[in-house]
Amino acid sequence: MLRKLGRLRTSGEDGGGPTVPPGQFVTEKFPVLTFGPTPKIDMSSWRFKAFGLVEREIDLSWKQLMALSKTTVDVPFHCVTQWSRLENTWEGVAFAEVMTQVLLRPEARYAMVHCYGGYSTNLPLDVLMDDDVLLAYRHDGEALTPEHGGPLRLVVPKRYGWKSAKWVNGLEFMAEDTPGFWEARGYDMRGDPWKEERFWRSLS
Repeated sequence: MLRKLGRLRTSGEDGGGPTVPPGQFVTEKFPVLTFGPTPKIDMSSWRFKAFGLVEREIDLSWKQLMALSKTTVDVPFHCVTQWSRLENTWEGVAFAEVMTQVLLRPEARYAMVHCYGGYSTNLPLDVLMDDDVLLAYRHDGEALTPEHGGPLRLVVPKRYGWKSAKWVNGLEFMAEDTPGFWEARGYDMRGDPWKEERFWRSLS
């Protein structure tokens, strides 16, 4: 099954508010911003794991992930470096669909997203369960390139782009919010672009 969700926010909606978050400029380009080299991923051994506060860990192959229902979303992308790309079509598997494969323990409230290359980022489960959050493998009709996070990246439209982690390979479920890679280096724990949650307040 293929679902299509989302539409671009337009001027005049929500009481005539702005079309982009404060401090952002609009671009049609999609810059590549990555800490460290792009990992070389062997698809024959690619795995996606869910662990931590779960009743049973899961370990999916690429074929098993691709067997899950597909979703397409049209959403903006807001980078913490102050650019916003408003028109993006992402295709992949909804986070909520992945969660149908996971039985959480009651105390699980947060997830650490783990990636090839050692990157990680933290997010609350209630944010991840929004219907526009997905694990994407296509962007604007093309397979997601390695530079943009292929074969699989998380897409969280309501957060700054560093939360949309590239090269995702696992979810660790947690009871407490714990900082990921950039959060441990001064980035905000939430990263809401409409509130300009870029860095720890003591560093802003």
